[in-house]
Amino acid sequence: MFEAATPLERKRYYREEWDVRKLPDFIARNIHMREFGFDHTGRGPSDRYRVFDDEKRLSRFMRARFPFAAYSSVAFYREPGKRRGWQRSELIFDVDAKDLPVRSCDCEGVCERCLDEARELVLMMVDTLRGDLGLGDVHVVYSGRGYHIRVLDPGVMELGSEVRAEILRYTAGARQPRRKFTHSGESYEMEHFSIPLGYHRVFIERARHVFLHMRGDERIENVTARTVRDVVRNRELLLEDRWGEFKRRIGPRVYQRLVAGVAGINMKMVDAKVTIDLKRILRLPTSLHSKVSMICMEVKNPETFDPLKSAVPKFVHERE
Repeated sequence: MFEAATPLERKRYYREEWDVRKLPDFIARNIHMREFGFDHTGRGPSDRYRVFDDEKRLSRFMRARFPFAAYSSVAFYREPGKRRGWQRSELIFDVDAKDLPVRSCDCEGVCERCLDEARELVLMMVDTLRGDLGLGDVHVVYSGRGYHIRVLDPGVMELGSEVRAEILRYTAGARQPRRKFTHSGESYEMEHFSIPLGYHRVFIERARHVFLHMRGDERIENVTARTVRDVVRNRELLLEDRWGEFKRRIGPRVYQRLVAGVAGINMKMVDAKVTIDLKRILRLPTSLHSKVSMICMEVKNPETFDPLKSAVPKFVHERE
């Protein structure tokens, strides 16, 4: 499992198993407005600026060329072959299991465990996008080594990079939650875990996810290795939401540095460059991720999705 596909295996996949009719509707319905890119050698997508007027033309290309990797733009253009006349772009969140700064496994690439931890994070982010931000037309795609969240809500499609970055910071829990408040001229402080609403609730969920998946050897900015070990030793308290006791055991002053450090970790759990890039090309759902021999595919039910059951091409099962 997770071995690279040979050219012969790619050819078999695209001629015997791949079906253009499985392309998600959100790709197929405006296929003529997207730029397509291809990697034929495994060295990156050097074949860019391709345009397909319909699925039949794309199908003929894929069966004839069986590319190492296939991509389509998140942007819609009037002239996609020249990337001119930008109309709008999907809002994207890229969670790659192999790049997670905190994960409980020690594999060198990806494994079942870190893929599942990436899925857990994606589920929380989708809840935030739909619940807190009220966004619709949200799709989850298994990329082969992680997940893409693709948002086509009309309210975000024309946003610029700066606003997209702010949405990312909120959704990822990448901002240190506010502690100081004022009411009737009086100032007071409250910890994030005392306010289980809005952004504070988002941060609680993301911080708990990080703490529960730490191995104990992580590096967190301005936090000592001893504190990291203390977090691992006491994190069972968080399963019962005993944040106050957790803070007391870590130490009140150290805890504030820990919160700031976790906000920084949360930002690295998602590839920010992908979110703010309005003209990004993204791995095409239904295509083969040849580095790991997995199918990139839209996930209809992320809560029960198991890539090792649903995204493994037939040729992997037939390997000796």
